[in-house]
Amino acid sequence: MRPPLNKQRLLRFLKEFGSSIPGKGNIYLTGGATALLHDWREMTVDVDIKADPEPQGFFETIAQLKDSFPINIELASPDLFIPPLPDWKQRSIFIAQHGNIDFYHYDLYSQALAKLERAHPRDLDDVENMHDHHLIKSPLLLDLFTQIEDDLKKYPTIEASALRTTIHQWCEQHPA
Repeated sequence: MRPPLNKQRLLRFLKEFGSSIPGKGNIYLTGGATALLHDWREMTVDVDIKADPEPQGFFETIAQLKDSFPINIELASPDLFIPPLPDWKQRSIFIAQHGNIDFYHYDLYSQALAKLERAHPRDLDDVENMHDHHLIKSPLLLDLFTQIEDDLKKYPTIEASALRTTIHQWCEQHPA
């Protein structure tokens, strides 16, 4: 079992990861990595990432670093759980550049909607932190949700009416 990841180890990993990938591209962090870098959590068990565009050598570098740097790396992002939000790349927050790789936080509105859909206590805490730190605003969250609502049918595990209720209730409880 790999040890939990703290902020310092995550930052070292990003530097080594980005410097080891020969190709150019963008890597988006989500979940626990976003929470660590915003100081909402002290540790996480894995790093959830999405490459877009995928740089040359991406998978080879992951395989190397999983052995030399004890870390759990998951290919996961909100668009695996909910429809991709319009303009998610433009709302993604730049973290750092290492080598040819630009690292970003995957759009926090996408993360918030995916976390509200899952509704795990830790996910709900993350959404509260996003709101409390003024990184998401309820009116835009609701607007973005309505823009993808028709596409929820492409995600058969989502109960659309229950998610709609959850999003509306959360936004009512968290005015702008």
